[in-house]
Amino acid sequence: MEPLLILHAVAAMCAPALVRVMGRGAFTVLAAVPALALVFTAGRVPYEHTRAWAPQLGLELAFRVDELSALMVTLVTGIGALVLWYCSRYFGPDAQGLGRFAGVLVAFAGAMLGLVVADDLLLLYVFWELTTVFSYLLIGYDPESRASRVAAMQALTVTTLGGLAMLAGLVIIGQAAGTYRISRIVADPPQGGMVVTALVLVLAGALAKSAIFPFSLWLPGAMAAPTPVSAYLHAAAMVKAGIYLLARLGPAFGDVAVWRLVAVPLGLATMLMAGWRALRETDLKRLLAYGTVSQLGFLTVLFGAGTGAAALAGVAMLLAHALFKAALFLVVGIVDHATGTRDLTVLSGLRTTMPWVCAASVLAAASMAGLPPLLGFAGKEAAFESLLHDPLVLAGVVLGSLLTVAYTARFLWGAFAAKPGLPPTPVRPTPAPMFTPPALLSVLGLATAFTASWYGAAMTPYTATYPDHGPEVHLALWSGALTPLALSAVALAGGIALFLIREPVARLGASLHVLDAAQLYWAFMRGVDRNATILTGLLQRGSLPAYLTLALAVMAATGCFSFLYGGAPVLDLDVTAWARPEQPVIGAVLVAGAVALLFVRGHILLALMAGVTGYGAALLFLVHGSPDLALTQFLAETLSLVMFALVLRRLPVSPERDSARVPFGLRLGLGLVTGVVAAGAGMVALHERTAVPVGTQLAAAAERAGATNIVSALLVDIRAWDTLGESSVIIVLTLGVTSLVFLRRRTFSLEREDAAPLLDGRTHWLSATLPAGQRSVIFEIVARLTFHTMLLLSVFLLLTGHGRVGGGFAGGIVAGLAVAVRYLAGGRYELARALPVNAGVLIGVGLTLSVCCALIGWGAGGDALRMLAADVTLPLVGTLHLSTVLLFDFGIYLSVVGMVGDVLRSLGAELDRQMEGP
Repeated sequence: MEPLLILHAVAAMCAPALVRVMGRGAFTVLAAVPALALVFTAGRVPYEHTRAWAPQLGLELAFRVDELSALMVTLVTGIGALVLWYCSRYFGPDAQGLGRFAGVLVAFAGAMLGLVVADDLLLLYVFWELTTVFSYLLIGYDPESRASRVAAMQALTVTTLGGLAMLAGLVIIGQAAGTYRISRIVADPPQGGMVVTALVLVLAGALAKSAIFPFSLWLPGAMAAPTPVSAYLHAAAMVKAGIYLLARLGPAFGDVAVWRLVAVPLGLATMLMAGWRALRETDLKRLLAYGTVSQLGFLTVLFGAGTGAAALAGVAMLLAHALFKAALFLVVGIVDHATGTRDLTVLSGLRTTMPWVCAASVLAAASMAGLPPLLGFAGKEAAFESLLHDPLVLAGVVLGSLLTVAYTARFLWGAFAAKPGLPPTPVRPTPAPMFTPPALLSVLGLATAFTASWYGAAMTPYTATYPDHGPEVHLALWSGALTPLALSAVALAGGIALFLIREPVARLGASLHVLDAAQLYWAFMRGVDRNATILTGLLQRGSLPAYLTLALAVMAATGCFSFLYGGAPVLDLDVTAWARPEQPVIGAVLVAGAVALLFVRGHILLALMAGVTGYGAALLFLVHGSPDLALTQFLAETLSLVMFALVLRRLPVSPERDSARVPFGLRLGLGLVTGVVAAGAGMVALHERTAVPVGTQLAAAAERAGATNIVSALLVDIRAWDTLGESSVIIVLTLGVTSLVFLRRRTFSLEREDAAPLLDGRTHWLSATLPAGQRSVIFEIVARLTFHTMLLLSVFLLLTGHGRVGGGFAGGIVAGLAVAVRYLAGGRYELARALPVNAGVLIGVGLTLSVCCALIGWGAGGDALRMLAADVTLPLVGTLHLSTVLLFDFGIYLSVVGMVGDVLRSLGAELDRQMEGP
């Protein structure tokens, strides 16, 4: 099964290129992908395959095909292949976005295939959400259409909310059962009060996906999508996902009271309300959409009944509905393509001008209305027979079937009948790839009716898994039972009568239409927007102190609440005041710096005093025996001071008094409480430790990695992937911040203008000095004395980081500080001379080098970053342990230099440019 899913993914990625080469004919080639999946799964029942995904978390790639899965696979792949073939002539040769559409449609087919064969609850949820995302993209195919965008967002909102609720329910069920394997849960379902809550959540997701009231609003709106999307997603595939979940979990939980109490009433209400609404629609697609919602309600009643007899009728109607509804949607596409309209009040005379299309429509519509000898009739008879023991539900289903007959007749009359006073609608020829799929599906609805008994026997292994089998039901063209046949006659006669008085019925429906689900949805969304605006206005005031105060207050409140109501831990700590005499001195400096910050007003002095606390922390690291952390903290603090200085140039010397500023007493109290909570949490965490600290194992792990520096080995050997991810995050944040500060095009030749020559006419190193009055002789002397030395030091730190103090990050910061000193001495032109390579290029090369080093070692069959290693002795340096780790560190070095350069050019050179004027 995995190769089929990979094949769908590859085909989806190749679809845009294939469409560019072959045009719309690429759909015919892409149709072979789901067709191949159909051929592969045919005859492979049962099928089961499991592969470990995340063994430590108990996650598996578990796939299983039984009778129910095989039915869904047939619908997903078979109808998917026909719809793709249909698309090869539905769209015009110059249609925009066709490659994207083709790729998303194939990807959706793969996601739906994975959903119906998944035997793991969490894996099922992954595919579930993929179908949500792909359906959003398909519904919103036309980005210039507001109706498409609104419909796509509505469908995404409703189904995603349901999916999130379902995820919580699936997790509860999996935890209660001790396994997430669906087949094991069905065989031995869990019980308990939490399981009941979980079932309500799962039903919310399933009903939202299948557009059951009160979630039914999104499906009619989704008719803004192209007709092939409606035929596939909204008739045969995606909306069946919720029904499939009910059918899959029905044998395990169908006898739980909440299952029936939720599914059956809501399904019945949906069947009746949507069927009534369809009687006044004039757009053929919307008429079918409400009919689809009504039929989905019917299926929900059958699978929500919780009996094997109703489930047998359900699988019959599941197949019948997919065949006739997909065919009818495709017919609407043909009518729209041939006439340019779907308005049944305008269409006239298509019965004579499109006789073969009319014949296919009549065949599919007859199955939808439940007329013999078609599969829809056999499924409806079985449904009536399975519900004989429940007269109230049976009466509702019969009334819903009556409405089905009425809107079916309305569809056929509106699409093909000759209407008085209207001339025949002119039509264009219908290509064979458009006519063949609906014709084939209609014929299959007839052919399968004669094999209904065989189909019922084939589905017996599934229906037999229900604990309560219910009344005996025979799935056949006619079971011989008179009561279901009489009820079918009542539904047929009542539906025809309702159709004959269609105009008064439409007016009555319009007059009774006061409030529907769509109105409730938009009222709810307006309320959410309004409350979000109010809440945003209260919290997002553009004040950093306010944001920080709120964050710290929440942190302090959480800690205090946990301490007071979570049970105060009994601490028996052996606290040592200090281990070395330097520690209390540094601590006193830290406290003094923090206290001084409370009274300082000037921006520059604030930055310097904040730096004192940072340098104090670096000294604490040093006296605790962590020179790597001390060096990194010291360098990062220095770089932060440089950035503060660059920004503070444009701010007043002292901040203006702000009447809305948080009072000093409140800030002081909040700071003290937050500090106590943070320190207390750390002490409690250390006291409650039960496992052996991992730090005791790092020395041996570093030795095995060939490193004498434990910190470096931890970063680039033991947890190299984490370091790579963290570096990527820092890069993205830096680029995001600098891009938001100044939105201007970044070019390779940024600030490469020639500097003004000196008085003697010569230009040389550090010749691009600042204008008179802005020069600093001290900075110029410092730059001349330290620039090259700092660069050499940065290289030294890079080379020795694996065995001693240093590393790519520290070396990169030192090199960046060297460039910063040269910029401060010479201005923005000197920055271009010091760093002639664009910052983005350095970042890209560095990140690419780090990634490639990791992947090459991993792909060669070894561990990441451990492909090559050697010890080399260098004069004046000593023995170096060289490996691909060094290349990885070099990538980090380049990335850090690029980030510093980007900051200097954004917060430094660009500010200089603005200060100089245009």
